[in-house]
Amino acid sequence: MVKQAESSDLVKRYQIQYPISDYTFPAEAIIHEVNLDDEYIHVALTDGRILSIPLWWIPTIHHAPAAEREKFEINRSRTMIIWDPDKGEINDEIRIADYL
Repeated sequence: MVKQAESSDLVKRYQIQYPISDYTFPAEAIIHEVNLDDEYIHVALTDGRILSIPLWWIPTIHHAPAAEREKFEINRSRTMIIWDPDKGEINDEIRIADYL
């Protein structure tokens, strides 16, 4: 006769090292600094996170000349990167929360 395994035999329990209250869960994304290279927009956030967004995800930015990509502004609430068409060839904006 075959003995069935009890459910307690299949579950392995581990001690929790840190309670959930010790972890950090950022509530908002505030832009500290923006840098662009040939492939990515690198966004440093005030809480220490760094977000790298591939340029090819945003065709207007990807196909623009490098000099035009640099003509961005950060909005007052520091949550968006904006390219103003009155100041360059690009008319686009990136809301950082959309990429988190």
